[in-house]
Amino acid sequence: MSDRPATPPPIFEEEILPPGAPELAPARPGMLAFAALLTGSTALAIGPWFVREADVGPIASGFWRMALAIPFLFLIARLSKQRVGRPGAVLWALIAIAGFFFALNLALWHEGILRTKLANSTLFGNVSSFFFAAYGFIVARRLPSGKQAAALLLAAAGITLLLGRSYELSREHLVGDLLSIGAGLAYVVYMIAIERARLRLETWPTLALATVVGAACLLPVAQGLEGTVVPHDWTPLLCLAIGSQVIGQGLLVYAIGRLSPVVVGVVLLTQPIITAVIGFIAYGERMTGPDIIGALALAAALVLIRGRD
Repeated sequence: MSDRPATPPPIFEEEILPPGAPELAPARPGMLAFAALLTGSTALAIGPWFVREADVGPIASGFWRMALAIPFLFLIARLSKQRVGRPGAVLWALIAIAGFFFALNLALWHEGILRTKLANSTLFGNVSSFFFAAYGFIVARRLPSGKQAAALLLAAAGITLLLGRSYELSREHLVGDLLSIGAGLAYVVYMIAIERARLRLETWPTLALATVVGAACLLPVAQGLEGTVVPHDWTPLLCLAIGSQVIGQGLLVYAIGRLSPVVVGVVLLTQPIITAVIGFIAYGERMTGPDIIGALALAAALVLIRGRD
C-alpha cells in the first residue's frame, strides 16, 4: 500500500441531500483558509519586535525560533492525526530545499532587522509576495483576472504610500536593506517548495520537517559567527517560536495548500501595515494621511482578492 496521502477533496464539494431535506448554505472553506492566512500574516508581522528584544544574535534567534517550535509542531501533527509516513525522494528534496531557504531567509532578515529601519526591513522582506504571485500565474499559464490585477495594483500602491514616509536608501541602512531584499528572495523559494510539498504531505508534518532542516542549518552558522547562542532571557525567543513559527508559519503553510499564490501574495502584503500599527502602539509613531490612504488601499485589495482563485 502506498504511503502517499490520499488526494484531498476539492475545495468546493457538492453535498447530496436526501429528498425533502432543506437546502443548506454552501460551505466556504476557501474563506476559512483566507482567515487563517490573514491571522498567520498578523502573527508573522509581530516577529521582528521579538527579534529586537532577544539577547542573542540575529542568527541565533532564528535558530531558537525553529528549535523551540519543533516539539509543538510534531505534537500538533500527532494530535491532528497528520502522519509523516515514509516520504519519497521528491518530497524529501522539497523539504530540504524549503528548510535550507527558510534558514537563509531568517539569517538574512534577522540581521537586516537590526541594520535598517523596521519599516524598511518589512518592505524589502515582502518582495516575496509579488514574486510568489507571479509564480502562480506562470504555473497556471494565464494572465491575472481583472480583480486580481486590480488587487495587486492596489496593494502595491498601498505599500508605497504606507511606507513612503519611512522608506530610505542611505549608507546607514543600505546593508540592512540589501539583506532584507535577499531574505525576501530566499522566502520566494521557500514558499514555492512548500507549495509543491503540500501536494504530497499535510500541513503540520510539512512544516515540522522543514523546521528541523532549517534549525540544523542555522545552529552551526550561529555558533561560528556569533559565538553566544544560549540566551539569558527566554521570553522573547519563546514568543518568537510560538507566535511566528507555530502560529504564523503553521497557518501560512495550511493556507498555501488551499489558496492560489496570488491570494497568498496579496495577504502577506498586510504585514507592513501591521508593523505600522505596532509602531504606533509601542513607540507612539503616528500614521500620516498617506499612511491611512495606503492602509485603505490594502483593505480594498483584500476585499477584491479574498478567498477566490
